[in-house]
Amino acid sequence: MSQHQARIRWARGNAEKFFDSRYSRAHRWKFDGGVTVPASSAVSSVPLPYSKAENVDPEEAFVAAISSCHMLSFLYLVAKEGLVIDTYDDLAIGTLARNEEGRLAVTTVRLAPRIDFSGSRSPTQADIDRLHHRAHAECYIANSVRTAISIECEWKYSAPADG
Repeated sequence: MSQHQARIRWARGNAEKFFDSRYSRAHRWKFDGGVTVPASSAVSSVPLPYSKAENVDPEEAFVAAISSCHMLSFLYLVAKEGLVIDTYDDLAIGTLARNEEGRLAVTTVRLAPRIDFSGSRSPTQADIDRLHHRAHAECYIANSVRTAISIECEWKYSAPADG
C-alpha cells in the first residue's frame, strides 16, 4: 500500500464577503514533491472574475491524470517488449455531462495519443491495440473511476537510417 497526498489551500480575500458567493475560487495545490500548482474552478462552472481561467481546474486535472497514467503504463509495456518510442503526444478530452443518476460528472474521456516509434522493430496495429488495452487495464487511475475511457491512437514508425 502506498499513499499520495496533496495540500489544497484557499483563503478568502479581505474585501470578499463570502456569503454573497462573490469570492475568488483561485487556490493552490501543493504536492508532496514540493510542486505548487495554481488552481481554480472551471470558468464554465463559476464565471469570471470569480474563477481564474489560466489556472488548472479539477476537471482538467482529472483528464490529465487519466492521460498521464495511461501513457506511463503504455511506455512501460512498450519498453518491456523491446520497442522504442521517440514521442508520445496526447490531446485528452473529457466531457462533462449528466450521469445515470442525473448528476454532472466527467462521463467520458477520449485519449488521442500520437506516437512516433523508431528502433530496429516496427510494431503492428495488433501490437498497438494489445498494448493500449493492457495499459488501460494496468492504469491505477482508470481502475479508480467510472468514467468511460476511449483510445484513438495514431502512430508511425521511422526505420533507422542505414549508415
